[in-house]
Amino acid sequence: MGCKVLDSLKEALVQLDAAKVEELLQESLSSHLDPMEILNALRSGMEEIGRLFENGEYFVSELVMAGEIMKGALEVLKPRLKTERESTGRIVLGTIIGDLHDIGKEIIKSLLISAGFEVYDLGVDVPPEKFVEKALETGAGIIGVSALLSTSIANTADVVKALEKAGIRDRVKVIVGGAAARQWMIEKYGVDAAVNDAVRGLEIIKEWAKKNGTA
Repeated sequence: MGCKVLDSLKEALVQLDAAKVEELLQESLSSHLDPMEILNALRSGMEEIGRLFENGEYFVSELVMAGEIMKGALEVLKPRLKTERESTGRIVLGTIIGDLHDIGKEIIKSLLISAGFEVYDLGVDVPPEKFVEKALETGAGIIGVSALLSTSIANTADVVKALEKAGIRDRVKVIVGGAAARQWMIEKYGVDAAVNDAVRGLEIIKEWAKKNGTA
């Protein structure tokens, strides 16, 4: 019974059926299924959505919708999840100063949360120093900088400089993501990765966290 409900929950998420996800989520909880098993079913659904996006079957609008559904489901599950659950890693996230766009940030945030990361979202128009302050405060080993505008993405270089000034550049990875992100920025701005694909960004971050162990 439990497996059937969880399979249906995953499928409802993949189909972007928010009402069905909510219904099956409540049914799963009423049936006293393990909240972690419920979360894993939702994660599996998000991974499938990521594959559909990579294959060109889903687009940014579907990713945004899936993120919103996932966010709602997580709000219901959070109080029931064991607080001692080990996180995948910690990441500081924000849209760089000079840019007020947050769609891309919200997409990767949803993917990160569903993958088990502790995400510290600084919002939009974030000064470089704020990223570093939060990394120091939380012990996060990864900083994710979102940028849509080519005019603002150059400010990512200042995040790297601020990390160097704080003496923690060697233990904090920096990934820049968004429509304006290009591979040449790795060398020019000193970041560790640059992607304009949220799913690929998640893969890179997960690889870093796995290697680091304490991201």
